[in-house]
Amino acid sequence: MGFNTFLKELSKAPIKVVSPSVDFDSYVPIDLSNNNKDLEEFDIDCSTSWSNYLQSFLKSRHKLIAFGGYLERRSLYNRSEYFHNIGFFNTRNIHLGIDLWCKEGTPVLAVFDGVIHSFSDNTNFGDYGPTLVVKHCIKNVVFYSLYGHLSRLSIKSLIKNTQITQGQVVGFTGSSKVNGDYAPHLHFQIIKDIQHYLGDYPGVTSELDLPFYIENCPDPNLILKL
Repeated sequence: MGFNTFLKELSKAPIKVVSPSVDFDSYVPIDLSNNNKDLEEFDIDCSTSWSNYLQSFLKSRHKLIAFGGYLERRSLYNRSEYFHNIGFFNTRNIHLGIDLWCKEGTPVLAVFDGVIHSFSDNTNFGDYGPTLVVKHCIKNVVFYSLYGHLSRLSIKSLIKNTQITQGQVVGFTGSSKVNGDYAPHLHFQIIKDIQHYLGDYPGVTSELDLPFYIENCPDPNLILKL
């Protein structure tokens, strides 16, 4: 069985990774790729402008959480040198997780039982900010889930190898002051091989490295089923 099939068969029902009290019919997909012409109407370098745009997007649709972004090519990373290398194929602008855009302080939930693998405050401009990685071993298959853009309080008292239960609150979404200067949201990512990383893993890739990351970071919606 391939890894993607394994993930897809772990649950038949959608799995919540944020806000246990919000029903799935209050979710709405959002396109934040370069194809979205709305992004030409405001300053995408400004987290406040992003927050205003997302709040308006949700309010106009009578929804509470906007989600999406796997393999989106996004121009919003152009504002940060952290994502830049020389040449088109080395510029990181392809998103490897699913973002769930919601209010600051929204509870973040573990998708499966596991243990705390690592955590870190990734403070580069445009980076994750506070980040948690959970290690899972299900049916003898080891993989990892990453929760980025948390509050600093979320990781303050964490202890490595602590047992985590599916659905347990493992943190809260952080403000733009700590989350890499984004509108509040959760970056959720599945990772097959965490390699040498601790409390971190690339969440955005270049065209050059995309084939590797598609294999190592499959679509999180295989699990979430949004």
